[in-house]
Amino acid sequence: MNKVILMGRLTRDPEVRYSAGDNSSAFARYTLAVDRRFSRNNGDGQNTDYIPCVAFGKSAEFAEKYLHQGTKMVVVGRIQTGSYTNKEGRKVYTTDVIVEEQEFAESKSAAANNSSNYSEAAYTPSREEPVQEAGDGFMNIPDGVEDEGLPFN
Repeated sequence: MNKVILMGRLTRDPEVRYSAGDNSSAFARYTLAVDRRFSRNNGDGQNTDYIPCVAFGKSAEFAEKYLHQGTKMVVVGRIQTGSYTNKEGRKVYTTDVIVEEQEFAESKSAAANNSSNYSEAAYTPSREEPVQEAGDGFMNIPDGVEDEGLPFN
């Protein structure tokens, strides 16, 4: 099984290109900065990995329209390796995450608080009722929803 789940922020705006021909298709490249936690000398520390991601088709068009530097994303995909020979004749090995799903990992208001360059149209709740956040960043459960069906009871 080849499955990757990442959460991080875009290091720059996606680079989007379109294939040539009658049925042109979009592909987008972007890099996620993903924090890696570790402990060094009995202390807590943090390091960042920069993961190259590639999206195709509708996912690439979505990236072009809504994703910007600093946007916090969750990406689900698969790792794909490859190689090519550069201009100097050296073999270069590549590793990319091929995006199968991508979602925003924070609301517009949270993104604004983090001073992210975030599009106004980028986040729309998929609920019929307006979603209200409590002051602690968690969503309030609307009236009429029974607690019995929640998985953490």
